[in-house]
Amino acid sequence: MAQYKSKAVTVGRSAEFISDKFSDLSSFGAALESMPEADRAKVGDVKFEKDSITIDTKQVGAIRFNVTERTPSRIVMNAVGSPVPLDLIVNLTSLGADSTEIVTVIDVEIPAMLRPMIGGAMQKAADQFGELMAKLNV
Repeated sequence: MAQYKSKAVTVGRSAEFISDKFSDLSSFGAALESMPEADRAKVGDVKFEKDSITIDTKQVGAIRFNVTERTPSRIVMNAVGSPVPLDLIVNLTSLGADSTEIVTVIDVEIPAMLRPMIGGAMQKAADQFGELMAKLNV
């Protein structure tokens, strides 16, 4: 497996608050709708349901991420509809009573010879998801 980690982003909320938001992913939908139009356009076609996120991309079509693990410091989502096995992991590190560091990780099973070709796209996706978490102000 290859791992692609986002840059760490800091959110002005407690880790407990953020972890609670992940108990029902549909709550992110309202936050997405309240974002400025330019930021929403960058996010693309994303749908939030209670236990899943569906992302529709031009490259591979719709990929659904189902939550498989929820802890106060880590949320793991497994991709359904992806051409390769893929997990999206959100790591939460408390920085105090009202500050949390979020790092997203994409764990993907790709052959070593393909990594140079698609590694950049995977890194970009990890970074974009991390930025999305900060912009949603979870």
